[in-house]
Amino acid sequence: MRILLLSGKGGVGKTSVSAATGVRLAELGYRTLVMSVDPAHSLADSFDLERGLFDARTAEPMRVAGNLWIHEVNIQQEIKRNWQRIWGYISSLFHTSGLTEIEAEEMAIFPGMEELSSLLYVNEFHKEKRFDVIVLDCAPTGESLRFVAMPTTMKWYMEHVFPMQRGVVRAVRPIVNRLASFELPPDSYFGSVKELFSRIDGVDELLEDPKITSVRLVTNAEKMVVRETQRAFVYFSMHGLTVDQVLVNRVLPEDVEDAFFREWRRTQAKFLKEIESYFDPVPMRCVPLFRHEIIGLDRIRELAREIFQEKEDPAAVTRTERPYSFRKRDGTYEVRLHAPFATKGEVGLFKKGDELVVEVGTVRRHVGLPNSMAGLMPGRARLEEGTLVVELKEAG
Repeated sequence: MRILLLSGKGGVGKTSVSAATGVRLAELGYRTLVMSVDPAHSLADSFDLERGLFDARTAEPMRVAGNLWIHEVNIQQEIKRNWQRIWGYISSLFHTSGLTEIEAEEMAIFPGMEELSSLLYVNEFHKEKRFDVIVLDCAPTGESLRFVAMPTTMKWYMEHVFPMQRGVVRAVRPIVNRLASFELPPDSYFGSVKELFSRIDGVDELLEDPKITSVRLVTNAEKMVVRETQRAFVYFSMHGLTVDQVLVNRVLPEDVEDAFFREWRRTQAKFLKEIESYFDPVPMRCVPLFRHEIIGLDRIRELAREIFQEKEDPAAVTRTERPYSFRKRDGTYEVRLHAPFATKGEVGLFKKGDELVVEVGTVRRHVGLPNSMAGLMPGRARLEEGTLVVELKEAG
């Protein structure tokens, strides 16, 4: 099975691109699921489906064409299916604290619940071999990063906190329940947490395997959007995911020569060059701005024809290496850059804002740095079997 994760800033058009990717895959014969991981779902609207009819069937993927299904995770139905004991205890706790019953029920839908529900489905569909490809239409960048970090966070919690927390609660529950105005969670609560974790166990390996999962960043040729796309690229790399393509959506077609759009064309040309330079060697693909809104299956097919060449396979594995990664070893921060182009000649290193710029001959690579490393300066660099290792240190 292949998993294609499409992410980007809100409003860049990733739902339309996700839908078009799904349509092309289905046309090639893949059993394809396009699943919305965004709490503010718009996937059904993209296919111009009657919302009432679709909402009634969101517990299961809905077939919209021959080999194509779509799925919007409905958190209210997921509570009934997966979260009832956990949600019930948390909502009762909020209600005890003074909130009304409705307020308590709303507050008990805590951040991450929707993302975790989506991971349950990804793992379930993978084990069942129900689909050949799953296209994940992700929430805006921040929520997407929480989605990919969720398995690691849950694993750490289950290994380090959960056993101790369960043991302590079991020991003090009889006393606290007699003295306090609220009750500590019963064993069934902890049993539900453990059962949920067992159902996502292994999904982190799926997401971090570049032969299974690829990230595709959807962006626009505008300054604020490009900056967020760069940050997303850094953090997906930190979480061990491979970005294999950057899709620049809504690029003005060459035949648009109206004076009104002249400045827009100059701005887009500037940022298209910047995107190509920054993300190289990850390929960039331009998607033109359409004259009309991309709504309905016919127009999604039209978009798919613009994005993909004839018979091009969006599920093909085109990149398996991560362009760079970060590590801290013996107190020293390192950036590890895949650099088959590098030789033992002179390597140029300098900082540009929160980016590390590496030059080897005529080749230049921009590496965005996470916050914990952004204030450091480049020091020594060395080659290790095709990997350029750059040490970072405190300035001064």
